[in-house]
Amino acid sequence: VLTKLVSARDTVRQVSIIPRGRAGGYTMHLPEEDTWYYGKKDILNDIIILLGGRVAEELMLDDISTGASSDLKRATQLAHEMVAKYGMSDKIGPICYDTEEEVFIGRDYGHSKQYSESVAFEIDKEVENILNTQYAKAKSLLKNNIKRLINVAEALLVKEVIDGNEFLKYFNKEGDFNNEESN
Repeated sequence: VLTKLVSARDTVRQVSIIPRGRAGGYTMHLPEEDTWYYGKKDILNDIIILLGGRVAEELMLDDISTGASSDLKRATQLAHEMVAKYGMSDKIGPICYDTEEEVFIGRDYGHSKQYSESVAFEIDKEVENILNTQYAKAKSLLKNNIKRLINVAEALLVKEVIDGNEFLKYFNKEGDFNNEESN
């Protein structure tokens, strides 16, 4: 639901609640056009999308689980890259602190920070701020579109997998999915 609400470049292609590997389900969304770069707004929207599963659990189940852990990890990585690699933080400024290339023997073994602990603290605070801000936006968007979330979720409970056209049908549906005549 969040992909449709916030991404101008991505289209939902498929949604599934069938577990695959460590994922309890997935939303496959692909950009309309290939691009080699992303703007700050695009990355912030990607973080909102990645936090959507955790927010949906909180809203619908009044609980959270480990199910969104890989999305949470990726959202944190993106926020850190925004701040420390791409210079996309108003507070930290247009500085790249993540300048070392990783070596084949592993990041921790061959990686040393090129900045002070106070800078590391500021980077961590900015990453935390980005994640908390985007989480609040995701929560607000899903609360304001709860009917759409419920319609898509109910369709998935029946069908387990829906394609992009079916997703749009339930996303835009008025009323309850359960009241629809089944095929």
